[in-house]
Amino acid sequence: MPPSTCQICSVARAQILRPKNHAKICAPCFIKLFEDEVAETVEASELFQPGERVAIGASGGKDSTVLASVLKTLNERHAWNLDLVLLSIDEGIQGYRDHSLEAVKRNSAELGLPLKIVSYQELYGWSMDQVVAQVGKKGNCTYCGVFRRQALDRGAAMLGVGHVVTGHNADDVAETVLMNLLRGDLPRLSRATSIVTSTPSATMSDQSHGKRDEENKAVTFTNIKRSKPLMFAYEKEIVLYAHHKKLDYFSTECIYSPEAFRGSARTLIKSLERIRPESILDVVRSGKDMAKLVPNANNSNGKVCGADQDLAAKGAEDEVAGGCGTANGKSSGGEMAAMEQKLRRDEFAEEQGTETEITGSGVVARKDDAPIQNPSKKMASNPLQSDQVKDSGRGTGRQSLPMRQKLGQCERCGYLSSQAICKACVLLEGLNKARPRTDIELTEAAG
Repeated sequence: MPPSTCQICSVARAQILRPKNHAKICAPCFIKLFEDEVAETVEASELFQPGERVAIGASGGKDSTVLASVLKTLNERHAWNLDLVLLSIDEGIQGYRDHSLEAVKRNSAELGLPLKIVSYQELYGWSMDQVVAQVGKKGNCTYCGVFRRQALDRGAAMLGVGHVVTGHNADDVAETVLMNLLRGDLPRLSRATSIVTSTPSATMSDQSHGKRDEENKAVTFTNIKRSKPLMFAYEKEIVLYAHHKKLDYFSTECIYSPEAFRGSARTLIKSLERIRPESILDVVRSGKDMAKLVPNANNSNGKVCGADQDLAAKGAEDEVAGGCGTANGKSSGGEMAAMEQKLRRDEFAEEQGTETEITGSGVVARKDDAPIQNPSKKMASNPLQSDQVKDSGRGTGRQSLPMRQKLGQCERCGYLSSQAICKACVLLEGLNKARPRTDIELTEAAG
């Protein structure tokens, strides 16, 4: 039986079965479709301003590598006139981060984008290897997440950049929704499901996103806007894009991440995806709907309005940013690594002429599978938008408002904090108290 042809161009041979909608398409059409969907997400959400300087959080993993490549391509194709720069954080993990940073440096040279590297050792006086040696592997991701978020903001301020984009994908957002539900932390659902997350202090200033203060000629590290252009992209499709574009990325997960709580949520998400791939976006949509029910939560754009600034401060200081290579701080390497190996085997079989196509006659279709009417049709600008009209007047029970927290800055480092001392300084204080104050030095005996 002849191989299937692409359902978009109807000319080339179909090479990819899209995880999102099961469309059979060729690699060039998939790459173009993936880029068009990211462009539509960016333009529909108005993520960028013309001429804006944007820092791409680059860890060397597949997500940030694909993000840098796509934004570079779309910036030239759509004439967004963005000034793109790569920003990497060196956590100080020997045998992991040092290798991934080499991949970032290669991508910087290949894409022609400047690179800035900021280290934990430089900012905090601690590397993650030292932190883990001090506190153990239980809870070390808490330290890393808090430190990394502040490090990204400080690195952006060093570059004079007011906008940082990260490689969080649909799988990451769905996992975060589940984590917040499992912890009973509903107020953070709004930030988790928003494509734009601005720090509260940014809304209090007169600065435009990504623009320098004309009076001070600087961007402070408390005024950094964050966004997730790949928020609606499936992780498997990101792997497919990286494979067919032959991108250079580091695919080993963090050596400390298997103990992370996120791994439990990820296992559940992947189990749901195997049964019904649409479950990923369904979980995110459910998180967005539940976030609307939380009093004083952030709005859908991740911006904070008026009196709600105080409540959002806690979410701003506690939010864990991605960037742990392939896993973004979670135990995920196995399934994605297996997928990469399968792609390489399929490519080798195609070159050798030994591959066999599996036809639909031997496949049992799910009952809820529907034929693809027009696979070339672009996705909606917001694929999570629900057609259901909610009855806002239903229910008369009165909800108690959460306690508002006073917004301010850390007394020690000046970073945004809802407390007198920010969480990073609290963690550092605990580490420094346990560190020996006097080092024992060995000196060579005279004579």
